[in-house]
Amino acid sequence: MKLSGKELIDKAENAIRACLENVPFVKINEIRGQAEPSNLRPDLWIRLTVPYGEQDLIAEVKNNGEPRFVREAAGRLLRYRYSAPPGTYGIVVAPFISPRSAEICTEEKIGYVDLSGNCRISFGQVYIEKKEQPNLFSEKRNLRSLYSPKAERVLRVLLTNPHGCWKLQDLANEAKVSLGQVSKVKSLLGDREWIDPEHGRMRLIKPMELLAEWAANYDSRRNEIRGYYTLRKTSEVETDLAKTCAEKEIDYALTAFSGAARLAPAVRYLRASAYINFPQEDIAPLIGLKEVKSGANVTLIRPYDPGVFYGMREVNSVRIASPVQVYLDLVGVKGRGEEAAEAILEEVIRPIW
Repeated sequence: MKLSGKELIDKAENAIRACLENVPFVKINEIRGQAEPSNLRPDLWIRLTVPYGEQDLIAEVKNNGEPRFVREAAGRLLRYRYSAPPGTYGIVVAPFISPRSAEICTEEKIGYVDLSGNCRISFGQVYIEKKEQPNLFSEKRNLRSLYSPKAERVLRVLLTNPHGCWKLQDLANEAKVSLGQVSKVKSLLGDREWIDPEHGRMRLIKPMELLAEWAANYDSRRNEIRGYYTLRKTSEVETDLAKTCAEKEIDYALTAFSGAARLAPAVRYLRASAYINFPQEDIAPLIGLKEVKSGANVTLIRPYDPGVFYGMREVNSVRIASPVQVYLDLVGVKGRGEEAAEAILEEVIRPIW
């Protein structure tokens, strides 16, 4: 939900009042605001009475609290303070201040207040901090844009090749998407300060932050998932699946516990899982699988996008989905899935990064 300029400034003023009015020795004398956000002067100017006299605050109000915008606001506050009374304290206000944005404010020695209930204000004898309030203004559209199937192809390339410094067209070619799609992803990652743009190139600098947010927003239900049962050993089914797909030139890749066990051998499992870019009902009879509604020990997944096959590797003549994809498929599975995902992260992914 995007707020209009005047509405945003009004809500920012109310949020600052709500923080300061809880401090018994602070009196708000005056708050002056702009009719609309301006690049020429602070959006809000606040004068307080505190035990040691008067204290001036200035606030820069942003409609986006991602790091790039907060850093920009911090720079403006620094400029504004040159012409403000000595000791003037700066505050950034936004609908939601992300944890990294909060760190930037602390590093720049300025405060922050968001419309979701988080804040940190520290000057003189005043220290107010509230955190871990959920984002009430979540930009679902931006999240959908960053984690749409085509955008995910770009993310897989970046995370699988973490040290690459990509020309945008080369990245588009590698991910098999348009140049416009890459530009959109670049903008969204840039807002979060997860990439380092170098003369028209793009280099990922915060892979863990990207993977964590992607995992939190990853939805495996977009796939067509079918469960099957067999009396044969899991390893035999996986070998037969690999052999059959190779003969018929069908794209496939083991994932979840099947993939994790080959990437991190300490992982134990009883259920085979594989992506297969082919109708499951046509391949299952060829390897002796019976579809069941419960009690399945084999899962065949027809992917929502062929991008899931990017970065796959071969172990003992069997194709395995990339460590990043295996991690995504496991991290949302409570208990043993989370443990296996952590093993993949620590033993396989982090050493590459």
